[in-house]
Amino acid sequence: MAETAAPLELDDIQGLVIRGYNDLKSACFLLITVEDPTAARPALGRLARLVTNGGAQSPESALNLAFTSDGLRRLGLDTRELDGFSQEFVSGMTDPSRSRLLGDVGENAPNGWHWGGPDCPPVDALALLYARDEELLGRLEAQVRQDALGGGGLTVAARLGTSPLTDREPFGFRDGISQPLVEGLSKVAVGDDAVKAGEFVLGYANEYGLLTDRPLLPAGYDTTGLLPRAPDAGGAADFGRNGSYLVFRQLRQDVAGFHRYLEEATRRPDGSADPEAGEALGARMVGRWPSGAPLVHAPLRDDPSLGSDNDFGYFATDPDGLSCPLGAHVRRANPRDSLDPEPGSAQSVAIGRRHRLLRRGRAYGGDGEADGDGETGLHFLCLGANISRQFEFVQHTWLNNAHFNGLYDGPDPVVAPRQNHDATFTVQAVPVRTRYRGLPQFVSIRGGAYFFLPGLQALRYLCER
Repeated sequence: MAETAAPLELDDIQGLVIRGYNDLKSACFLLITVEDPTAARPALGRLARLVTNGGAQSPESALNLAFTSDGLRRLGLDTRELDGFSQEFVSGMTDPSRSRLLGDVGENAPNGWHWGGPDCPPVDALALLYARDEELLGRLEAQVRQDALGGGGLTVAARLGTSPLTDREPFGFRDGISQPLVEGLSKVAVGDDAVKAGEFVLGYANEYGLLTDRPLLPAGYDTTGLLPRAPDAGGAADFGRNGSYLVFRQLRQDVAGFHRYLEEATRRPDGSADPEAGEALGARMVGRWPSGAPLVHAPLRDDPSLGSDNDFGYFATDPDGLSCPLGAHVRRANPRDSLDPEPGSAQSVAIGRRHRLLRRGRAYGGDGEADGDGETGLHFLCLGANISRQFEFVQHTWLNNAHFNGLYDGPDPVVAPRQNHDATFTVQAVPVRTRYRGLPQFVSIRGGAYFFLPGLQALRYLCER
């Protein structure tokens, strides 16, 4: 059913969706197991009262709460029998078909994960904690553990720490530049630049002018009226409204291996290292220089003055990849105006808007807090209303696809899993291109799960019904 743009109900949407918490530099994530559903509900009710909504302005600390499909079932909401929960959420990230789709096979298979896999303690809920600094984070975590998790019914399966938030990801490149502008959240998000709020929050119109499927409950499930009613579904209780799906994947980054590869691949004929050539190859693999400057506007050398530049396309300025290689990471993750059937057109840009993600990741390890074994990487978190059309499509069809953009054997050179040792990266050039063969795997999976981040009314219903 079509729906006109409606103002977002910020007080009922969890703050992670709206704010992102970039001003809260410290964070940690608690993976929670429901041991006793009866005792867990009041404990979660205490936790729910601490949850920060999207209307809170510049909080000193924040808490958000999400659930896996198994977690909702343990709390009495059977996701398999209710209409509206997406199939990928219900089956879970470790379902064999999803593992094949995402490339989670071989050394990335779930049976080797540190958390979320079949041989790990079950993950039923996720508490996301953020604070201005480490001292405040410690206070918030102590409060959560004492007031909400100390009363029985819930146990912490794992604590995932993070490094202090900066604008760089572990490989050394500026991150977070190309976030979608969401209609209703940004004054500059108008016209073709705006992505409909329904692409990220359930209960609002998406890029098709429709409401994305969301979990609706028979009215008899909510006799006390805790949930809003859905006028487009005969007054059903709307458990999904103001909720989002949260994808969480722990990505180990082989930082030393990445820079070692750049050095080895660009040695001069006499065997000496060529740092400038190594930096240039890394930039071509990513599609931006370390400062963030895009190769389409700075093809030959880094230009820090363009570090925030996000106003560009590919079709008119670089259709053949002579500035930014066709298989570069940022060109895959957001192809902009280069998508068929009419590259360079408004239709091409509109197609891309249907696959955008709100990224909320945090690095771990390095100079900050390591995650148990001294690894460095990224806790990749992204939000969307349709896991299949957004995250899974981008991962499978753009990042992992060896034939993306007319290539032959070139998956994403930075983040894609290596299914064999023949992966290549091609730098287009005239008169002769350069092909780098046998790229090692720089990013591997250490854990992951699909979560549902409910609106605050739905969170109250889950805990108090």
